[in-house]
This record gives sequence, C-alpha cells and structure tokens, in this order.
Amino acid sequence: MSEETKKETAPEAADNKPAMTEGQAILAEADAGKAVAVDAKRKGRAKSIPAGIAFIRSSFNNTQVSITDIRGGVIAWSSAGRAGFKGSRKTTAFAGTMVAQDAARQAVAKGMHEVEVRIQGIGAGRESAVRGIQSAGMHVSSIKDCTPIPHNGCRPRKRRRV
Repeated sequence: MSEETKKETAPEAADNKPAMTEGQAILAEADAGKAVAVDAKRKGRAKSIPAGIAFIRSSFNNTQVSITDIRGGVIAWSSAGRAGFKGSRKTTAFAGTMVAQDAARQAVAKGMHEVEVRIQGIGAGRESAVRGIQSAGMHVSSIKDCTPIPHNGCRPRKRRRV
C-alpha cells in the first residue's frame, strides 16, 4: 500500500469505533470540562431520600430490619446475625434494638429522616426494634402490624411440646 491509501483509510477506521455507552459519554464530557447531567444510576445513589418504609420481621429465631424508599427499593438492612449475635442471643429484645439502630444509621447517612414502620412476626424484638429506630434519630410516622393471621385457612401444625 502506498502512503496515500494508508492516510485515506486511517480516518475511516477512526469513524468505525463502537458507539459509547451513556456512562462513557458522561465521563468523556466530564473530562472535557463540560457541564454534566448525572445519569439515572448515579442519581439514585447521590440523591437524599427523605422518607421511607421500615420492614421489621421478628421471628422466634431472628430479627431482620430492612429500610426501603417509598417505591420499595432497599436503602439499608440489618439482621441479628449481621450485628454479631449468634445462637439464642439473636432472639433477644436487645438484639432487636441493635439491629434496628444499625439499619437506621445507614438510612440516616443517606438522608432519610422519616419512616413508616411495618412489623411482621411475633418474636421478642418487635417493640424494641421500633424503639431502636426512634433512638437512631428517625421520626416514626406510623406503625402497622402486617403479621399474617389465618382466617380458618390451612390446618395448623401439631402443637409443640417442650
């Protein structure tokens, strides 16, 4: 090939680059020093979320707390096992308090300050988890018990003998 044909084909090769993704285009604009509109993925992380829903699931073996935004996307979560409790100590009211405080601190760090509480289950950490959310600095707007109760549905298991 002569030098003229090499020069002619080189710009064409530059035009055949694969298309940039939206994220790469944003980074390229940021490098160029232009004003950048933040894409949807990053906007969710950077934006503060003022209100949400706290789901508390308290069973005989564990207490789990997950705090979501209004649409249901999980912002923060914690459980007694994650908080460092093992065995029968996971079932205690103190573990429920610590779990709720841990999850609430994560949510407060992301800008949440008001929460609606929905409780499910009959474990020992029910009420103490609500108190833990309040002590972490969040305002509890309402408390709703969502424990499933059968209305003469399936036959229950045999009674436990201890």
